[in-house]
Amino acid sequence: MGILFLPILILIMYFMLIRPQQQRAREQRELLEDLDVGDDIVTAAGMYGRVSMLDGGTVFIKITDGVEIKITKESIVGLVSYDEEEDDDVTEDADEH
Repeated sequence: MGILFLPILILIMYFMLIRPQQQRAREQRELLEDLDVGDDIVTAAGMYGRVSMLDGGTVFIKITDGVEIKITKESIVGLVSYDEEEDDDVTEDADEH
């Protein structure tokens, strides 16, 4: 019984901790590789913007008209997609008031 305990514990740890972390790292790596000019992104600091230029490991992000910041590519945590459905809900809520 004691001989089987250690391998079973290692398998449980692999599927509960190590494998999900590897999958998240792979997804983040793919996100950064597929990044392109014009993509709407969010940074680790919570700033939203649109990629205006890529220069190796540096990304220039347009925050608003006339405001552009320079960050490292690794600071990007996700792409932002705006659903038209959500926009319609906001418009309907505004019309009700």
